[in-house]
Amino acid sequence: MEKRILGKSGLEVSALGLGCMGLSFGYGPATEKNEAIKLLHAAYDAGITFFDTAEAYGPFDNEELLGTAFKKNRDKIVIATKFGFKEGKTALGLDSRPENIRAVAEASLKRLQTDHIDLFYQHRVDTTVPIEDVAGTLQDLIKEGKVKHWGLSEAGVATIRKAHAVQPVAALQSEYSLFFREPETETIATLEELGIGFVPFSPLGKGFLTGAINETTQFDSTDFRNIGPRFTEENRKANLALVQLLQKIAAEKNATPAQIALAWLLAQKPWIVPIPGTTKLHRLHENNGAVSLQLTADDLQKIATAASAITIHGERYPEHLKKLVGR
Repeated sequence: MEKRILGKSGLEVSALGLGCMGLSFGYGPATEKNEAIKLLHAAYDAGITFFDTAEAYGPFDNEELLGTAFKKNRDKIVIATKFGFKEGKTALGLDSRPENIRAVAEASLKRLQTDHIDLFYQHRVDTTVPIEDVAGTLQDLIKEGKVKHWGLSEAGVATIRKAHAVQPVAALQSEYSLFFREPETETIATLEELGIGFVPFSPLGKGFLTGAINETTQFDSTDFRNIGPRFTEENRKANLALVQLLQKIAAEKNATPAQIALAWLLAQKPWIVPIPGTTKLHRLHENNGAVSLQLTADDLQKIATAASAITIHGERYPEHLKKLVGR
């Protein structure tokens, strides 16, 4: 597996990371613990060294899972986790008060069975707490050795600049894929200017770009895609045009739609590190195949031209969640 460095932070990670949320939360029932650990070990054996979790995933279960899976080779991997919700529960709202950040750090260290957090993200921007206070708290945790690097998730460019001025931000984690290209308007240029890495989550459009989802797909009752406007039956049917484009290019490259989507992201900047998530071993290996897939400048231009002609239908979040991003 190739390695990449997140911006100017010096933090080296595998070119693809693993988004671990779906093993515990969000996409239906949690994966059985031993099966989840087997998948995490398979990811590590395949060269993945960058694992993404959060206290809110479960809550708490996902961090505990990683702590158990990697307690024997902790020094060989990079773990990213997150703070920022009351009691770790998204339904209770945001809490980035310095005392809560510290409490979450201590609790996460115990669950992860480690003495440091490699990358500690603010999960969502809390407008009731000045971002300078958040950055200052992280600066203290970094000085204490409990945190190595810090980052922001779904933050707007003004917030990124203010935070970075207090304590350099290693990475921004936000959604970015051929299914959601808003970061191209100003975020990516800002990150490049400041030397901040970019960690796209949902790089496969929450599974849509794999080609395994169509308008007739039925999601589990606990799957959060049920509340996503982009995933209504009508919008899924309309958005299949993008999947069909990827399928056509994949056939030409002897690849899969998912591999084309990930290779496209990897080709955008050398400091972009996508974190596709999966609960299936065959999908894990399929995703990893994207790292060795070379798209030429002509390929990228062809994809960009064709994709720009396709209108994506539906917002990515319902209104109450949309308010929490880009702040």
